[in-house]
Amino acid sequence: MSYNQINSDIWVTEHISPYDIFHHGITKVFIHRQTKFQNMAIVESGPNGKALVLDGKWQSCVGDEFTYHEPLVHPACIFHGDPKNILILGGGEGATIREALKWNNLENVTMVDLDGEVVEACKEHLGEIHQGAFDDHRLHLHIIDAFEFIEKTDMLWDVVISDLSDPVEGGPSSKLFTKDFFERIKKILSSQGIFTVQAGPTGPMELELHVRLINTLRTVFPYTHSYTSYTPSFVSPWGFGIASNNLITLPINPKDIDTVLIKKTTANFKMIDGVSLLGMFSTPKFLRDAIADQFDKSLCQKLH
Repeated sequence: MSYNQINSDIWVTEHISPYDIFHHGITKVFIHRQTKFQNMAIVESGPNGKALVLDGKWQSCVGDEFTYHEPLVHPACIFHGDPKNILILGGGEGATIREALKWNNLENVTMVDLDGEVVEACKEHLGEIHQGAFDDHRLHLHIIDAFEFIEKTDMLWDVVISDLSDPVEGGPSSKLFTKDFFERIKKILSSQGIFTVQAGPTGPMELELHVRLINTLRTVFPYTHSYTSYTPSFVSPWGFGIASNNLITLPINPKDIDTVLIKKTTANFKMIDGVSLLGMFSTPKFLRDAIADQFDKSLCQKLH
C-alpha cells in the first residue's frame, strides 16, 4: 500500500543500518529539551499517538508500547510465581511500573532512573502510558545512577528488570550492560530471583548487540534464555534476556500460564497470555545459532 498524502512536516529519522532508515512523522511537539544527560522530546506521532524520544532514538509510543512492556515485565514474574519486591532500572515513561503493579501480592516496586527531568516530563505528558502508576503507594522512586543504587541496596529482590536505553558507547547506560554489572545484579537477587534485561533488536541483520548481551549473561548466570516480541514502531523484532540462578521452566500447556495470570494478577493484558508467552520463548533458529556460535568462539579463545 502506498500513500500520496503526507501529513507531517517534522520527522524523527532513525538509522536502522548503514543502508536503511525509518521516519516517524510528528504532528506536535509537547516538549523538547536537552537535559543534563540526554536530548529529550515528547511528541505526537500521528496514528501511534504520543511518544518519547531520547537522543533521537524512539523509546515507546501509546500505540504499541504494550508489545514491549508486557513481555519485558511478566515472563520473569510468571517464572517467579509470586513476586513481592520488584526493582526496575530505567523505565522513565512509567509503563514498566504500571505492568509490575498488576501483580496482586506485590508489596514494593522500586524504580531507579538517572534522569529526573525525563521522569517529570513523562509524568506530565504521558498519562496515557503510565496510567497513574506514579501515584501508587507501592512505588518507591529514586533519581540516582542505577550502578550506585545497586551498590547501596541491602534488599534482596524477587525480580530485577533492566529497562535502560541501548548501551551506546560513552552513553549513560553503557556500563550497565557489562559482566561486572550483571554480577552485581546477581548478588541482590533473592533465592528464587530472576533478572530480565531489554536486549536490543533481533532481526537477522542487526542482532549483534543482542547476541553479545545474552552471552554476557551466560557468563554470570547458570540459566539464561533469549526471547523476542515484535514492536512495530521499533521496526524490528525486539529481544530480551532472562536469567536466574535457578532453572527457568516454561509450562508446556498455555492454560497453566493463563491460570497463573487469572489468579495472581489483575489480568488486564493486551499482549501476554499462555499462547503468546510460548511464542515469545520459541526463539528463532538463526538467533539461537548466532548466540551459540559466539559463545563457542568465546570459549575456544579462553581455552587457547
